[in-house]
Amino acid sequence: MALFLSTYTNKIDKKGRVSVPAPFRAALAEQLHQGIILFSSNQHECLEGFDWAKMDEIGSRMDHFDLFSEDQDDLATTIFGESVQLLFDSEGRVTLPPHLVRAANIESQVTFVGLGRKFQIWSPEMFERRKSQARGAVQDRNLTVPNIKGGS
Repeated sequence: MALFLSTYTNKIDKKGRVSVPAPFRAALAEQLHQGIILFSSNQHECLEGFDWAKMDEIGSRMDHFDLFSEDQDDLATTIFGESVQLLFDSEGRVTLPPHLVRAANIESQVTFVGLGRKFQIWSPEMFERRKSQARGAVQDRNLTVPNIKGGS
């Protein structure tokens, strides 16, 4: 699976095209599907981004619900029903659908934020507020990265 690191801000053109950061594209280079999958975040005013392998893993994790349960149906509708697969053009760009642009309050620029196995796309102003909020939460709650069982 791809590993997404760092933060990049790029312009979005009038057609909704935006260049995916080169390090993100490089992390995706080994993927069968040359593109990204996006859907509107359930937690923030941004877009959630994944590679195909991570979406496949999420699909496998959804199999732990009863197939016709309300929880499974609600999550599947929100995640898979609203996801869009965007392929890279010859210049490494994707075209963001208008409904996702509106959902994330995106205007002339977007900020790609690497979050390990996923990434997010924000309006730059909204991300600055989120970054400050996240840093404050980490400090207030003394959050650290958990150990792997049996590891250190």
